[in-house]
Amino acid sequence: MSKSLKQKLVAYALVLPAFLVVMLTVAYPIISAVIQSFQDEETGAFTWDNYLYFFTEPAQQQNILYTLYVVIMTVIIAIVVAYLLALYLRFVHSGFAKSIGTLYLLPRFVPAMCAVYAMITIIRDSGLINRIGALFGVDIQLGLMYHANGLILMNLWFNIPFAALMITAGLGAIPDSIIEGARDVGAGKIKTFTSMILPLSLKDVVIAATFVFMSNVGSFTTPYLMGGNSPKMLGIALFDQFNKYLAYNRSAALSVIMFLICSVSAGVYIYTNLKEKDWE
Repeated sequence: MSKSLKQKLVAYALVLPAFLVVMLTVAYPIISAVIQSFQDEETGAFTWDNYLYFFTEPAQQQNILYTLYVVIMTVIIAIVVAYLLALYLRFVHSGFAKSIGTLYLLPRFVPAMCAVYAMITIIRDSGLINRIGALFGVDIQLGLMYHANGLILMNLWFNIPFAALMITAGLGAIPDSIIEGARDVGAGKIKTFTSMILPLSLKDVVIAATFVFMSNVGSFTTPYLMGGNSPKMLGIALFDQFNKYLAYNRSAALSVIMFLICSVSAGVYIYTNLKEKDWE
């Protein structure tokens, strides 16, 4: 046996345990769910009914559209706010900016369940804001509970720090010499931003948006505690199909649908990384 062949076999042997773990814990459940999603609940025969149910049933259509609305609005608002926050932390060198830079990641260390319950005690119609208003004779009914706006607000609490962290890292990689050079040739602040800062940080913005999108498509804790009975986020709809209705084949179909929705964002992420040289 040649030396090069021995080295290859050793390399394959070292990789094999990790490969088997990935296949057993990731690949096999995905393949199994895809197969089950095309099976009839009673006979096991091939059928499209499990998918047609989610695209023809009005309640399920509303669930899909509702989820996309909440997720897309979360992504847009979170990225805009996070980018502005990242710009402030990158280019403002003050004591207050340093304090914000220390505190803005705090929500990432708060357990999701605790954060949601804390938000509920503040924004519900009989919560803290309502009680403060009552002291001044004002009945403040925010109407955020069991509403899409409440879910979006809670999602922003979780996602803005995460997105800001990624974007800040990207802005930090922009050399000061590039910005100073642009200013030396007469570029104003707006021109420097649109011609230098934004193009150089756009890759990190896109990647942050893809992560925010994927993390919210299948979210469960927030919509379970703050969402209404109808329409529902897809994570709650999947929970109902699996646990309440025991419709395992429909659950598999909905899992595949959620995977396909996330795959769009994953495709953007992969494409962005493959074009790294073009971004540079």
